[in-house]
Amino acid sequence: MRVPLSAPFAATMLLLLGLGGCATLTGNTEQMVLVQTIQDNRELTGAGCILSNDVGKWFVTTPGRITIRKSQEPLKVDCRKHGSPAIATDDHIDPKLNGSVWGNVILTLGVGYFVDRNTGAGFDYPSILTIVMQDPARLAPPAPMPAPPPAAAVPEAVVQPKVAPSPLPNPVVY
Repeated sequence: MRVPLSAPFAATMLLLLGLGGCATLTGNTEQMVLVQTIQDNRELTGAGCILSNDVGKWFVTTPGRITIRKSQEPLKVDCRKHGSPAIATDDHIDPKLNGSVWGNVILTLGVGYFVDRNTGAGFDYPSILTIVMQDPARLAPPAPMPAPPPAAAVPEAVVQPKVAPSPLPNPVVY
């Protein structure tokens, strides 16, 4: 015996299946990332890194995994290694829209996008962050060249213009 589906039941089931693409329902506001540091094309271990965005701040020693809170804002990274001059700062690790946002935009006529944007559920940072460490001494611009010393002042020969002798005036006879 076959049970006929009612229109409201079918619509509800279709809506629930469609919401499977909604980041708000299926996504997560947290993300695990692997942070690794390199210097001179080699892995640099033991660097302490602070990751931050508009919703939090996290600390990790490299290489290491950390769970961060997602956001639509860029992730800022500041790494330093104790006993080493190596540092790295990166202010713009931009998040990317994840695939579940588009289902949310279509099914909720765009309303769900704003929820996903505000909670961070619709965005993902790269899952592996490779931070390039550098010695600040190498990053500093070269010292400006000092101005050349002024050349020793050589007195210029003073040239007197030659003046043609003026002719004697005609004698005036009175």
